[in-house]
Amino acid sequence: MRARNLALVLTAAVVVYIVLLAGRAITLLRTGETVPVIFGIGVLLLPLIGVWIVVSTWRSGTRIQRLARRLEAEGGLPDVSDLPRRPSGRVDRAAADAWFEQRRAEVEADPDDWRQWYRLAHAYDIAGDRRRARETMRRAIELEAGHPKT
Repeated sequence: MRARNLALVLTAAVVVYIVLLAGRAITLLRTGETVPVIFGIGVLLLPLIGVWIVVSTWRSGTRIQRLARRLEAEGGLPDVSDLPRRPSGRVDRAAADAWFEQRRAEVEADPDDWRQWYRLAHAYDIAGDRRRARETMRRAIELEAGHPKT
C-alpha cells in the first residue's frame, strides 16, 4: 500500500510538471515567431512523451500487481525471507545467484508457465538485474494473458 501511495504522489507531481510544461509550450507557440514556435513544438513533445511514460508504467504496474495477487491466492509467491542478507538488507550475492539458478531451472522445465517466469523475474530483481527482471516480467504477463511471443 505504501508503494502505491508513493507512486500516486509521484504521478501527481509528474502530472503537474507536464501541465506546466505544456503551458510553456503553448506560450511559445502563441508568439508566432519562428524560433519560439520551433522551441514550442519541441517543448510540447516532452509532455506527450511524459504522458505516454506515465500511462505505460501504470499499465505495467497494474498487470504485475494482478499477477502477484493471483500467485498469492495460489500460494505461489516467491519467498526469499530465509536467504542470508548483507548489512544493507540486500540478499547476499551468492545466495541470490543460487536462488536464481533454481528459478531458471524451473523456467527451463516449464517454459509456458507464467508463474515460473514471474518467479524468475523476481530472482533477477533480487540479483540486481532490473533490466532483465522487467523483460522477464513482460514475458510472464504475455503468457498469463495467453499471448506468448516466440
